[in-house]
Amino acid sequence: MGYFRDILKYEKKYRKFTILNILFNILYAVFNVLSVLAFIPVLGILFDTDNAVIKTPVYTGIKSIAAYAKESFYYFISQKIENEGAIHVLFFICALTFTLFLFKNLFRYLASYVLVFLRNGVVKDLRDTLYHKIITLPLAYFSEKKKGDIIARMTIDVQEVEISFLTSLEAIVREPLTVIISLSMMLILSVKLTLFVFVLLPVSGFIISSISKKLKANSLKAQKETGNFLSFIEETLTGLRVIKGFNAEEVIETKFNTSTTKFRNLMTSVLHRKTLASPMSEFLGSATIIAILYYGGKLVLENNSPLKAEEFFGYIVLFYTVLNPIKAITTAYYNIQKGEASAERIMEVLHTEDSIRDAPNATIKEEFKAHIEFKNISFKYKDTYVLKDFSLTIKKGETVALVGQSGSGKSTLANLITRFYDVHKGGIYIDGESIKKVTKKSLRNLMGIVSQESILFNDTIANNIKLGAQNATDAAILEAATIANADEFIQNLPAKYDTNIGDSGNTLSGGQKQRLSIARAVLKNPPIMILDEATSALDTESEQFVQLALEKMMQNRTSLVIAHRLSTIQKADMIVVLKKGQIVEQGKHEELLAKKGEYYKLVTMQSLS
Repeated sequence: MGYFRDILKYEKKYRKFTILNILFNILYAVFNVLSVLAFIPVLGILFDTDNAVIKTPVYTGIKSIAAYAKESFYYFISQKIENEGAIHVLFFICALTFTLFLFKNLFRYLASYVLVFLRNGVVKDLRDTLYHKIITLPLAYFSEKKKGDIIARMTIDVQEVEISFLTSLEAIVREPLTVIISLSMMLILSVKLTLFVFVLLPVSGFIISSISKKLKANSLKAQKETGNFLSFIEETLTGLRVIKGFNAEEVIETKFNTSTTKFRNLMTSVLHRKTLASPMSEFLGSATIIAILYYGGKLVLENNSPLKAEEFFGYIVLFYTVLNPIKAITTAYYNIQKGEASAERIMEVLHTEDSIRDAPNATIKEEFKAHIEFKNISFKYKDTYVLKDFSLTIKKGETVALVGQSGSGKSTLANLITRFYDVHKGGIYIDGESIKKVTKKSLRNLMGIVSQESILFNDTIANNIKLGAQNATDAAILEAATIANADEFIQNLPAKYDTNIGDSGNTLSGGQKQRLSIARAVLKNPPIMILDEATSALDTESEQFVQLALEKMMQNRTSLVIAHRLSTIQKADMIVVLKKGQIVEQGKHEELLAKKGEYYKLVTMQSLS
C-alpha cells in the first residue's frame, strides 16, 4: 500500500473536499443504520404489547447511555401507541423511516458529488507532475527507455490509478464507517452474538487475502507488457515506409501479436482473480449469516435470554447492512492491489533522480562575451568512451566546424555544450565560467540549435517558429522566416503563417521543414549557434536553399557546425577533424587539404562518391 499513500499525497490540495466527503459519509452511515433500527420497537411493541415500556427511563451515567437511548425510544413509542393508537404510530414509523432513507441517500449523493472534485483534481495534478518530470529528465534517461513504455505510464497507468485507487476512495471512507456504526449497534443489541461475528470475519478476510496475493505481481507484468506493444505501435508508425519496403509486415505483426498474447494471458489471470472478489465475499457473507442464524436463534430460544426475538430480527437486518460494505471493501482492496502496479510504475518515473541539475548557487548568464572552452573532457556512453581528453577553444564570432567519421564524437560535443549530457572528466567553460555553475535555462538561452532531424509540432507555422520566443511579433516572425529563405514557400500556402503543418510537419518537404527550424533558431536570436548536420538529410536543391539560410543566420554569431557534407563548411574559420573521440587535425580548409592527411581523405572520399 506504499504507492497508494504516495498517490494520496496529491490529496492535500483538495483537503476541503476530503473533509466534506468524510462528513457526508458519516451522516450517510448514521442514517443507514437508523433506517434499520427504527423498525425494531415497532416489531416488539406494536404487535406484542407485553414489550411496552411504561416507566420513564432513568439516566444512570455514561456507561448506560446506549441502554438509556434504547429505553427512551421504546418509551416514546409505547406512549405514542397508548395516546394515538397503533395505526397512527405505524404511519409515524413509516414516515420516519422514509425520512431516514431520504437523508441517507441525500448524504450518499453529496459524498459522491464532492468526491468528483477530489478525484479529478488528483488525476490532473498527477498527470501534470508526471509530464513535468518527463520533460525535465535528461536525454540519457530516454535513451534507455522505450517511448511506448513512457506513453503507457502517462496514459494507461494514470487511468488505472484513477479507476483502481480514486474510485476506491469512497469505499475506503464510507464503508468502514458503515461497518463500525453497524457493529456498534450490534454490540448494543447483543455482545455475545457480536463477539461470535468477530471470530468469523477474520477467517473470511484471510481467505480473501490469500486469493489476491498474485494480483499485484501479475498487474505489474501486464502494465509492462502494455508499454511493449505501445512501443511496437510507435515504431510501426515511424518506420512504416521501411517495413513495407522490406516486405516485413508479417515479421513486425508476429512480434506485436506475441506481445498482445502475453498481455491477454496476464490480464486474464488478473481479471479472474478480481472478479472472484465479489462472489467469494458474498458466499462467505452468506455462510456467516447461516452461522449467526443458528447461534443467535439458540440464544433467543434460551430461557431468560437478554436477546429478544425482535432484536434478533433487527440484528440480522443490521448484519445484512454490514455485508454490502464489507463486499465493497473487498472489491476496493482488489482494485488497490491492481492499481499498486500502475502506481509503482508512475512513482518509478517521479522518483527518478535528475542527474543534470542546477548547482545550488548556479548563476544566470545573460550574455556571451569572449570564448567557449572544452578542457580535457572525456565522455562515455555506458562503458565506451566516445571522447577522450578533448580540448578546444572557440572564440566569439568564430565558425568552427567539426568533421569526422560516424561515431567520432561530433554530435556528442553538441549534446555536452547544451548540458543534455554532462562530461565524465574535464569541463566546459563559457567566458571562463563552468557551464555546471550556470543555470541550464540561461545556458540554453544563449544557444540556438538546428539538428539533422527537423523537429516540428502539430501546430501552425507561426507557432512553430516562435517556439523559443513566445512574445515575438508578426514582423519578427516574418523577418526570421525571410532570413531562413522560408517566407517564399510560406506565402504560397493557403493560410500562410497560420497554416497547420500536421504531425511532425508531414505536410512539408524536408527542405521546407529544415528552413522552419532555421527560422525558429533565428527568431530566438542567440549569440551561439549549434548546427548538427543540418543539411545532411536534404537533396541538392534543398541543400542550396538551406545552406544560404544558414550562412545568413551565422553572420555575427559564434557557430559550432557539425558537418557531414564537407562542401558546406569550407568557409569556416577553423575545421577540427575528429577520429575516435580525439582531434587529429585542425585548421582552415586550404591548410588541411595541403597536409593531405585525414581531412584530405574525407574530402577525396566524398568527391569520389
